[in-house]
Amino acid sequence: MRLRTVLATATAGLAAATCLTAAGPATAVSTGTTNSRTSNACSSSVSIDRFSDALDKTTYDGTFVGNFSALALDRDGSLAALEDRSSLFDLNAKTLQPKRVVHLADENGADLDSEGLVVDLDGTRLITSETEPSIRRYSRDGKILDRLPVPSSLLVAPAGRASSNLTFEGLTLLPGGRTLLASMEAPLAGDTSGAVRFQTWTRTRGDHFRLAAQYAYKPDASFLGVPEVQALPDGRLLVLERGFTSGVGNTVRLYLADPRHATDTSGTDHLTGRPGVRLIKKTLLADIADCPSLGATAKQPQPNPLLDNIEGMVITGREKGAYKVLLVSDDNQNAVQTTRFYYLRVRTTPAFPSSEARG
Repeated sequence: MRLRTVLATATAGLAAATCLTAAGPATAVSTGTTNSRTSNACSSSVSIDRFSDALDKTTYDGTFVGNFSALALDRDGSLAALEDRSSLFDLNAKTLQPKRVVHLADENGADLDSEGLVVDLDGTRLITSETEPSIRRYSRDGKILDRLPVPSSLLVAPAGRASSNLTFEGLTLLPGGRTLLASMEAPLAGDTSGAVRFQTWTRTRGDHFRLAAQYAYKPDASFLGVPEVQALPDGRLLVLERGFTSGVGNTVRLYLADPRHATDTSGTDHLTGRPGVRLIKKTLLADIADCPSLGATAKQPQPNPLLDNIEGMVITGREKGAYKVLLVSDDNQNAVQTTRFYYLRVRTTPAFPSSEARG
C-alpha cells in the first residue's frame, strides 16, 4: 500500500536516481557476536543481525528500484522482490544486486497495484493486486496463466465491501503447498470489530485454486493494518502489523499467529463482536522500534531511526533454532523514505495465552 500520510512526495531529483554501483551505505552490521546476542535483541524472541540500504534510490535496466511490497525465495536460491508499481525483480540473495526485472500487467495491459507474492512449487508467480483486488498466476517472463476467484464481499466498493488500497497485501503458501492464504490489510465495511479477513484457497487439479475457509484476525489498534503474512512449517503464521502517524513515524510489530482453531468466517457477513467467532490467536514477538538502531538514520521523524515503511517479509532459512527472516521497506519512491532490508532471527517458542480470542 502506498501510504498517503507521508510528509513529502517524490521530487524531481528522484528521476536522476543513481545506478546500483553508486548506491549509498550498503550495510550496517551489529557489533554483537554470537556470545553477546543481547546487544542485537529486539525482544526475547527476535534479534537483528544487520540492515542494508544498498538499493535505496537506485535504478536497474531503466527501472526504479524501490516501492517494494513483497519478497519470496525462488527455486534457484535467488530473491524475488515485488514492487507495488507492477515490476518484479530477481535479486542476488547475498548481495541484493538486481539480476532481472519483469514488467507485470493485467489482462488489458494495465499496471497492477502489486502487493503480495508467492513463488509456487513449479516456479510460477502468484501475485495479488489491490486494485480489484485480484490474484493472478504469472510465468517467469510475466505472462498471465491463471486468475483465482475472489469472494464478492472482498471486492472494492461498490462491487463489494472493501476499501480501495486496503485489500490483499499479504500472500503465503501453507505447509504442503495445497493451501494459499491472503491477508486483507484493513477491515471490510460493516466489520466494526476491527478484525481483518484472511482468505484461503485450496489447490485443485491443474494447479488451479478454489475458494476455501476464511478467518478473522484483529490488529492491535485501528491505525495498524496487515501488510504481510508468512507461513511457518507447523502451520502457524508470522504476521506484520504496520501503521504511520504523521510527525511520529512508523509502528511495525511482528506477531506469531495460529489460524488452526479459528472460526471459518466465510459465511459471516459482519464481524461485530459476535461471541461465537474465534479469532486467529496471536502473540507479540517484537515491536521493531525496540530493536537496536545499528547506526541507521531516518529521513523523517521515527520512534527509532531504523524504522521505515516495512511492508515485505520472507523466511529465508533456519539456524540454531531460529528462523532467518528478511524484511523490506517500501520507500514509495519518496525522498524522505528509504528502501531498507532488515535481517532478523526469530524464535517462535512463546506459548499462546490459554484464553481464546473472540470477535
